Amino acid sequence: MKRLIAAAALLAIGIASAAADPITDRRALMKSMAEATKTGAALAKGDMPFDTAKANGVLQVYIDVSQKFPKLFPEDSKTGGDTTASPKIWEDMAGFKATAAKIGAEAKAAQAASVDQASFASNFGEVTKSCGACHGTYRIKKG
Repeated sequence: MKRLIAAAALLAIGIASAAADPITDRRALMKSMAEATKTGAALAKGDMPFDTAKANGVLQVYIDVSQKFPKLFPEDSKTGGDTTASPKIWEDMAGFKATAAKIGAEAKAAQAASVDQASFASNFGEVTKSCGACHGTYRIKKG
């Protein structure tokens, strides 16, 4: 029984450590957004039959990430973990947070306005332009 408790405690510590790594957490959120973007692009291009629930799910990922992402840039996460975060994030945290909020607001508006493939394609395009602008300003391109 003591071994089980000890193993559970070690597991909890390991999970807490993993969750406490903002660079890893940022990467995971961006990966989820990349997956959503692939689905969104397929829906927008008509490569996948339009489905309102799928479209809203894609946009919900953008909304969720835009709320969580800005909280993952503490001062001690500027370097390490092969981060691609630009120092501009910390130099202009207010601008960075405003950009994230804009992406979330655009995604929420797109959910309400996307009733078919054409409207989704237009709205999704606008949301992804904001993502691109954020990457252009706040991300270091590697390789």
